[in-house]
Amino acid sequence: MAHQAGGPWPAPRPVPEGLEAQTYLQDYATLMEAVPFPSLVVDHRWDVVLANSAFETLFREVGPHPTAMPGDNFLRFVLFHPDAGTVLGEHEPGWCLPMLAQFKAAVERFGHDHELQAIRREIAQDPIMEAAYRQGLPHWIRAVGEGAVEHDGAVRRLLHPDPRWGATECRVVGETPKTLQDMGYTRLTLVLRDSRRPATPARRPRRTPGNTTHLTIVPTAEA
Repeated sequence: MAHQAGGPWPAPRPVPEGLEAQTYLQDYATLMEAVPFPSLVVDHRWDVVLANSAFETLFREVGPHPTAMPGDNFLRFVLFHPDAGTVLGEHEPGWCLPMLAQFKAAVERFGHDHELQAIRREIAQDPIMEAAYRQGLPHWIRAVGEGAVEHDGAVRRLLHPDPRWGATECRVVGETPKTLQDMGYTRLTLVLRDSRRPATPARRPRRTPGNTTHLTIVPTAEA
C-alpha cells in the first residue's frame, strides 16, 4: 500500500486490526493513486501509512538514511534528513518550524509514546534544534501567528526533481475523511502550482549527516 521514496519499507507499518479497516485502507490507497499530486496519510507520530506514486516521485532523488526517509516518517525527514532542504524550499520557516510546533503539540497530547520520545531525544542532542524547540518556537509563533503552525491551507515552496515543475509552490490541503480520522490518521496532499509563478531561491547546499544546525532564523532566547 505504501512505500518509501526509492523502495519499499524494511518492515510493514502497523495497520488497524480487522478486515474491514484493512480493506478500507487498500481501497483508499487506490483512490490516492488516482491523484496527480503528492499525497500521504500519517498517524500521530507522522509515520507514513500510505503514500502515492506522486509523493515517491517528489522525493526520488533523496539519498538513503537509516531513520529519516520521507516515506517512513515524514517528521523525521523534515527535521533530520540532510537532503530535506533540497526538496522542501525555504526549509526552515516553511517546513521545519511548523513541524517542530506540531511535534510539540503531539508530545503534549501523547507524552508517553515511545517513538515521539525517541524523536524528542534526537532533538535534544542537537543544540541548535533544542534551542529552537525550547525557546525559539514560542517567539516564532508570536511573531508569525498561530496560523503558520497549521499545515492545511499553507502555501509552501518545493524543489521538484521533475523539470516540468522545478522550483515551485504547493498548497497543503488536509482532507481526512471520518473513517481515517477514527483510525487516528491524517491525510495531506501537496497541490502543486504552475512553476512559472515566482520561483523558490536556489537550492541550499546539501548538509552532511549529523549536521542539523540549520535553524538559523530562530532566536535562541525569547525577546
